[in-house]
Amino acid sequence: MDAADMGRDLERVLITEDELRTKIKEIAGKIDADYAGRDLLIVGVLKGAVMVMADLARALRVPVEMDWMAVSSYGAGTKTSGVVRVLKDLDTDIAGRDVLVVEDIIDSGLTLSWLVRNLRSRNPASVEICAAVRKPDAIKVPIDVKYVGFDIPNEFVIGYGLDYAERYRNLPFIGTLAPHVYGGDGKTTEKR
Repeated sequence: MDAADMGRDLERVLITEDELRTKIKEIAGKIDADYAGRDLLIVGVLKGAVMVMADLARALRVPVEMDWMAVSSYGAGTKTSGVVRVLKDLDTDIAGRDVLVVEDIIDSGLTLSWLVRNLRSRNPASVEICAAVRKPDAIKVPIDVKYVGFDIPNEFVIGYGLDYAERYRNLPFIGTLAPHVYGGDGKTTEKR
């Protein structure tokens, strides 16, 4: 799927496939340097982090173990309920491990903040965050993100793992979804 396949549902491309590829390689280089000689576990947050997790894992030169979590604070709506549920927990014991949480996007940061607290309660050696994109204007809680690909405006974005109603994750770029598709004003607060 590409931009032409979307027709008028795509408002504009914010980050191209080439820009994403270049940034992921740059971030991987920093992670390689920071975790050289350490036992790194990368944890992808489903479903959105699948694309960035796969690309990042392939770009890393340090050996890594991978695991996945799925959390939700939504239910059927598009606004966070404030109650986080673990839908799929880790299969790996993280006690004493260096953990890098890999996210597609940081909007409000509420769910991710809860997730980091949950992981830190399991006595890892460290917990850091890597996100493909972040919306600084949407963040509601302070959250320390060690590796960020791009800061973007507070608009509804799709592609590269980001979806609307489970569609558009397979776009190789990140773009803004035209408001007529979802009946919105273009602004979001963690609608994933």
